Amino acid sequence: MKMNPLGRTGLMVSELCLGTMTWGSQNTEAEGHAQIDRALDRGVNFVDTAEMYPTNPKIAETQGRTEEIIGTWLSRTGRRSDMILASKVSGTGLMHVRGGAPITAGSIREAVEGSLRRMQTDHIDLYQFHWPNRGSYMFRQNWSYDPSPQNTSEVLDNMHSTLEAIADEVKRGTIGHFGLSNESAWGTAQFLRLSEANDWPRVASIQNEYSLLCRLYDTDLAELSVHEDVGLLAFSPLAAGLLSGKYQGGAVPAGSRKSITEDLGGRITPRVFEAVDAYLEIARRHGLDPSQMALAWTLTRPFMTSCIFGATTMEQLDIALGAGDLTLSEEVMEDIDAAHRAHPMPF
Repeated sequence: MKMNPLGRTGLMVSELCLGTMTWGSQNTEAEGHAQIDRALDRGVNFVDTAEMYPTNPKIAETQGRTEEIIGTWLSRTGRRSDMILASKVSGTGLMHVRGGAPITAGSIREAVEGSLRRMQTDHIDLYQFHWPNRGSYMFRQNWSYDPSPQNTSEVLDNMHSTLEAIADEVKRGTIGHFGLSNESAWGTAQFLRLSEANDWPRVASIQNEYSLLCRLYDTDLAELSVHEDVGLLAFSPLAAGLLSGKYQGGAVPAGSRKSITEDLGGRITPRVFEAVDAYLEIARRHGLDPSQMALAWTLTRPFMTSCIFGATTMEQLDIALGAGDLTLSEEVMEDIDAAHRAHPMPF
């Protein structure tokens, strides 16, 4: 498994990262444990979670269960040193997580303590802001995104105080490094400026959605990543399973994400299945598994630190892990570029 630097932290993380958001809802504790075992055996050293997980559905009754499953695995195996562990503090508005509190200097300490307790560990290697308090253009909000109502002074004051709180946690030893999620180029640049001015922890990574069907990262954020050593941790690289082809022709496999969330978080649109067909045809023509092709393509991007994949079955997990061994030919890359031009931004 290829290893990539996590920003300027000195840590090296596997180019494939094990996502966990189905553990405790679509997956049992035993299945979560088995996934960790298999992933680590195949060279993965990077596991990503969040205080709000599991999702599908996001409900108070299961909130935090994913971190608890990681905690029981760590307690049982004692293999904390084999894993670079990432988690996230939820932004404002998710009422069943700390009453919907925004990310503030005060809420960070509470959230960190909760995650440490659930995961039965004394430190989190990478701690990420799950989404900005001010809002985000992610999750299909890009179509109507309007930052003009934001109060610049208030936004910057919040960034200052929360980054100072992160610095305090680093001093305490509860977290190692700091990352962002669902962020913009401007927001990331401000955090970088504040960290440099105050000698506070530097942004190590940005966790945003990225796939063959969702390429908002390709311009300004890509440039920021390359120049500032702030790489992408790509989530939903299979577009919530669409790129596997399992939903084509109206299919809804039992227990799948679409069986729980019908519109796949706004990804089901009139154009999406035609776009998926184009990528499925490329995979068929070149004798590739479509999921492996989609994952392997993300690993070719110049700003990619690690691609976060999730699985609900061991078969899906093995397919995803195989993407690390796949090299896409020049012909495949040219076909993918042509498909992207023909089917831009399908959701």
